[in-house]
Amino acid sequence: MSDAESQGPGLDVEEYIEQQHFFQGMQIGLDDNRPMQDILKSVRDEILVTTKLPMAIDYLAAELRHSGLFYPAMKRLAHYFTGFQAFIVESSEDDRGKFDFLSGLEILKLEAKLRAGHATAQSLFLYQFETICRHRLKYDQGFAAMANDPLYDQYWRAFLEVNRRRVGLIDIADMIYTRSEHYITQQVRRGGKLPGSDFPPLFGEREGRIALANRKRDPLLLFSALQRQLGYPKVPVKRKVDEAQFQIPQMMRRMERLEARIKLLEDESRGGIDLTKFYEPEKGPPSFGDFND
Repeated sequence: MSDAESQGPGLDVEEYIEQQHFFQGMQIGLDDNRPMQDILKSVRDEILVTTKLPMAIDYLAAELRHSGLFYPAMKRLAHYFTGFQAFIVESSEDDRGKFDFLSGLEILKLEAKLRAGHATAQSLFLYQFETICRHRLKYDQGFAAMANDPLYDQYWRAFLEVNRRRVGLIDIADMIYTRSEHYITQQVRRGGKLPGSDFPPLFGEREGRIALANRKRDPLLLFSALQRQLGYPKVPVKRKVDEAQFQIPQMMRRMERLEARIKLLEDESRGGIDLTKFYEPEKGPPSFGDFND
């Protein structure tokens, strides 16, 4: 059986290996304060031309020039990037959130490494679920994005759909325990009711036993125990940023905005604001036709 076949549905393993290199290259370029377009061009030149990633990078670069964002292009490339990958990038590009782009790249890099190393549905779910919990992302949108992943079969998709709106209402350990082989073992021992064929176990005996031992506890303790005991992949923590290096530039920008506002107030107190100085040279005020160009 080839690597691509053992990986299950989705892309070939070499695609995920190149994706891992792509996300890592973007990290390095951003850490060096290089322009994003230059980063994309240099990383694209390193990617294997036998993969589809160079074409995807070209599409991402075009979207970046058009909207300044990546996630719209990733959503349109649903046959290449998974819904969860697009969800991570969209969350990192949301100005209202606290999830930064570099943390998103680190998560995507390690997820691509996981997929290249023969990921199972269990390992992928626990990695993605811990990512949402640890970085406080939106559960409903995250589970909906996960359900579109080709690695999940119909039973996993039904599990994600049922629980996407129940997270926060039920204990996460219970959610895993009740869909494990250990739960069935316990029910047989107690003579209890067994789940039907529509609810087969999605986790093994040991996963269920660890989940049962972590009921009513912090979910991160459950994920940590699964990683220690069963070797599940770890989710990167939030990058620590030295905020001191940004304080002076931020203060300067705020002072510039305050100076501009004070100048406008002074002009208004003197008899009005001269709007002509805001017009572009030799064009005069904009017309309605300019907005249709």
